[in-house]
Amino acid sequence: MSGAAPISVEAALDRARARLAGRGESPALDAEVLLAHVLGRSRAWLRAFGERELGAAEAARFEALVARRAAGEPVAHLTGRREFWSLELEVTPATLIPRPDTELLVEAALARLPDTPGLRLADLGTGSGAVALALAAERPGWRLLATDRSAAALAVARRNAGRLGLANVAFRAGDWCAALGGEPFDAILSNPPYIPAADPHLDQGDLVHEPRAALTPGPGGLEAIERIARESRAHLRPGGWLLIEHGYDQGESAVAVLEAAGYTAVEDLRDAAGNPRVVCGRQP
Repeated sequence: MSGAAPISVEAALDRARARLAGRGESPALDAEVLLAHVLGRSRAWLRAFGERELGAAEAARFEALVARRAAGEPVAHLTGRREFWSLELEVTPATLIPRPDTELLVEAALARLPDTPGLRLADLGTGSGAVALALAAERPGWRLLATDRSAAALAVARRNAGRLGLANVAFRAGDWCAALGGEPFDAILSNPPYIPAADPHLDQGDLVHEPRAALTPGPGGLEAIERIARESRAHLRPGGWLLIEHGYDQGESAVAVLEAAGYTAVEDLRDAAGNPRVVCGRQP
């Protein structure tokens, strides 16, 4: 596009879709998100004003982003933003990119806990803060503690909370339950790493560009889930809930882990695609 004749929004999108075909699961969506980012407009605006011509600088910037996406960089890293639970979050290479499946963690907590001011919840391995901030936005009376062992990830989460004006979230550095201190919680949630270290998907697609420590805990894939299940009971009130995301093929194993740790009313929830995704258990 650089140095060429003027090009319209619609034509630029068509060219980008063709270039991104086969380079990801959603080339049309990727193209729209990138051009909307360049123009500071919505995707709906792009469709309504497809005949609008791009300026030379806009076209060049869009072309550069499309080239980087074609080379494998995640769209969220190119824009620095990702939507989760209707919240626009900053993301960086230091954080896991929030995914729609993880919204089930938020739904499960909202369904199991009363809307009572003062309830305390912890989000272990918060990354960009997605789960904690979604719950804080839905329940302003709750108090959230978001933890992560990565200082860079915590910095992103803090910025997201500040930009969203969510003052009912605190942040603390630490490894899983070691960061929780002595005060008990009404619920502990986590989207921990759960991909086995030898899984070939770790070397494909967006996962290549995400922090490996946020993706895999070790050879088995269940190491972080097992540790959280063991340690969390000492930090939950009687009747409190533990909610953990896991892989689509780990449902039975995750249920067994929570039951072995002494949790009751253990159940596994399915995501929008019908796959096992979140295991829940209650402190006796």
